[in-house]
Amino acid sequence: MKLAETVSPDHVQPVEHNLMPALAAVPDGGCLPNPFYIEEAVFEEEKKRIFAPNWTCIGFGKDVPNIGDARPITFLGIPLLLLRDKSGQVRVFQNVCRHRGMTLVNEPTNFRGVIRCPYHSWCYSLDGALKTTPHLGGPGQNDHPAVSKSELGLYEVRSTVWMDLVFVNLSGDAPAFEDAAATLTSRWSEFEGQAIYHGGPDSSFSLTVASNWKLAVENYCESYHLPWIHPGLNSYSRLEDHYNIIESGDFSGQGTTVYNPSLDNSGRQFSHFKGLSEKWSTCAEYVALYPNVLVGIHKDHFFSILLEPVAQDKTVERVEIYYTSPEMTGGDWADLRARNSEMWKEIFVEDVGVVEGMQRGRHAPDFDGGTLSPVMDTATHAFHAWVADRYSRTAL
Repeated sequence: MKLAETVSPDHVQPVEHNLMPALAAVPDGGCLPNPFYIEEAVFEEEKKRIFAPNWTCIGFGKDVPNIGDARPITFLGIPLLLLRDKSGQVRVFQNVCRHRGMTLVNEPTNFRGVIRCPYHSWCYSLDGALKTTPHLGGPGQNDHPAVSKSELGLYEVRSTVWMDLVFVNLSGDAPAFEDAAATLTSRWSEFEGQAIYHGGPDSSFSLTVASNWKLAVENYCESYHLPWIHPGLNSYSRLEDHYNIIESGDFSGQGTTVYNPSLDNSGRQFSHFKGLSEKWSTCAEYVALYPNVLVGIHKDHFFSILLEPVAQDKTVERVEIYYTSPEMTGGDWADLRARNSEMWKEIFVEDVGVVEGMQRGRHAPDFDGGTLSPVMDTATHAFHAWVADRYSRTAL
């Protein structure tokens, strides 16, 4: 089912004759212009041109751990339902009954049988099929020849799960996720297929940032700001210990060559992923997988940040941390997990002030998007070029 036509009101149109010349300059080193951060019309258009046609992250498999678990999600204004079916597969549906458009699920729940609409009790199986339609043909008549239940299942949204991240393709016509993310999965091939285990409640937190979602991506991509914004981190992982990650594909970011965690004085360390090459004994990498997920891979844990664009100037950052074995999620390691979460939260909170400051700065009428360092900002420029390319394509 294609959703692109439902993502943005048809009457909302950006002033393209003002934007396209600026976008044409981005591949040659230019930046995205101010309207891409502050104008509601551009934000609405991004829903159609950036989010709908690509693989966009909306949640995590851990959100529905058991068969029958369902979680309602509103993403870019669209009511969605994240659900684990009887086979254990994570699926995503539009969270509306096919009868009158009533939202089916309003809070996380577990369905042992069917999904029942609270309005007229139409019922659906966990695979989305319409099963019963009480009194459809009149009192006591649960069927009618004019209504074919086989054609009225829930609208399913194309979805996939990678590293427990749930991605959807709202338009329904993106290349397969395996192809779209092939460059990154190849780069991280040593981690592919390895199990990850969520650390539990102490490994989850969220931040609400008064900023456009793109500024969160741009800040995450580069290490240029470390000495001034993250002095604690920079004391042991210095600017000169970092490198840029620029490859063809839908991601960019940066890495460090001196990853060596020390969370307490005892020398305890989380268990490592199996079979890693020597590179990963000291390296860790942090990339933005476009458009809206930030990921960090280390020899001993993995984290992801789902960026939910709420408005052109508001973003919710949802952070989840995973470990390499079930033992690392137990009580014996709770203190180290807490310290790890506190460390990352402190770093991410340090970023909030500059990201929000850049958002306020985008209202300066003479600011033209900025001047990127040809050395330190290459990952940011790669993201700008990706956005410009996707936005400049024919509207859906």
